[in-house]
Amino acid sequence: MIRRALAVATAAVSALALAACGSSGPDGAGTPASDTASAPGTTAAKGDGTLVLGSVLPQTGNLSYLGPPMFAGIDLAVKEINAAGGVLGKQISVSHTDSGDTTTQIAAQSTDSLLAKKVDAIVGSASSSVSLSILDKITGSGVLMFSPSATGIELTNAKDNGLFWRTAPPDVLQGRVLGDLAVSEGDDTVAIVAMQDAYGSGLADSTEKAVIAGGGEVVEKILYDPKAADFSADVAKVKAKNPKGIVLIGFAETSKVVQELVKQGLSSDKHHWYMVDGNLSNTNYLKFPKGTMKGVKGTLPGSEAPGAFQKKLLEVNPDLDVFGYGPESYDAVNLIALAAEAAKSDVAADMAAKLGEVSKGGEKCNAFKVCADLLKAGKDIDYDGVSGPVEFNDAGDPATATIGIYQFGQNNTFDAAKALEYRSGNIAG
Repeated sequence: MIRRALAVATAAVSALALAACGSSGPDGAGTPASDTASAPGTTAAKGDGTLVLGSVLPQTGNLSYLGPPMFAGIDLAVKEINAAGGVLGKQISVSHTDSGDTTTQIAAQSTDSLLAKKVDAIVGSASSSVSLSILDKITGSGVLMFSPSATGIELTNAKDNGLFWRTAPPDVLQGRVLGDLAVSEGDDTVAIVAMQDAYGSGLADSTEKAVIAGGGEVVEKILYDPKAADFSADVAKVKAKNPKGIVLIGFAETSKVVQELVKQGLSSDKHHWYMVDGNLSNTNYLKFPKGTMKGVKGTLPGSEAPGAFQKKLLEVNPDLDVFGYGPESYDAVNLIALAAEAAKSDVAADMAAKLGEVSKGGEKCNAFKVCADLLKAGKDIDYDGVSGPVEFNDAGDPATATIGIYQFGQNNTFDAAKALEYRSGNIAG
């Protein structure tokens, strides 16, 4: 799919985006943007030379533990950009809002409030399903949408007028790494227990393919309702197959699945558990008996954040205990700002037409001021971010990415500052 025809027809697409109506729909899991209902009266934010940003990220809900590092990453980027003189000679601003999760209408309400403020770009959402539920409302209003952490595979081909981009890689890569990890640990029989939504189903499929490609067998694959009160029947199915490895794909409700695994004798010291970015939390399992999570490994997109960058995030928010997707959020804001500088415009379609250009093929730079100075000197730039090279493909996804592998210790937490190892690869395989 060639979405970036926008780059060669910016003016035409700008007119189309400005005329389009947004739409909204139930904040349900996996609701495609094209299925949401129209919301008449929504008008696009028009460029006025001042870059105005908004964020729709989790302050509440199943992914609320991921919110703090993402907000910190955004705020740090805004602070540095303004200290360097801003964008197009003017200071930029950001309004933060809550995304909640798929059990609420919070994301839709937050989106409406940001569109009413005439924002030029929205950073969010964290969840793939929430992103799908608000994508049409945002991009249909001619506003740029940039997610730092939505990894759902469905988003690659979503209808978005070329206005949806992300610094987090689609889950084809995380699934590949996760499946390879399980097989390399000697787990040639694997059960996958995943939440049934755009994120869980897609990542489960990618993991299954990798396990099979590595010579292993997926002996049980369960897609569950994340709102279920009880997971005993699902875990009983896993127990009947007695797999060596158990892959858990979900959000906060994973703690209930873990409790049931232990109850039915499938503890982590007898079977290898594997987790993912959605449930790799340093708060979700603290109330468990010590050692419950010991040895459990999990995957999280993103390369190692330099210690200096982590210190900067802690200066913004001293209470951070995880850093996941902080770098991706920081890079998202810098890329938006540099695209505006390159386009000499804060119109979403104009910025989108330049995002690919500022991320590859030019002179390397890794800080907004350095990159912006090169642009002002007439140079082509290649922004390399804290989260990695961030070179976009035609779908607006990173063409290459890195996945970190982390491990829980005796206290049911993991070292968020450093992974056991990092594995890089091309999204295309």
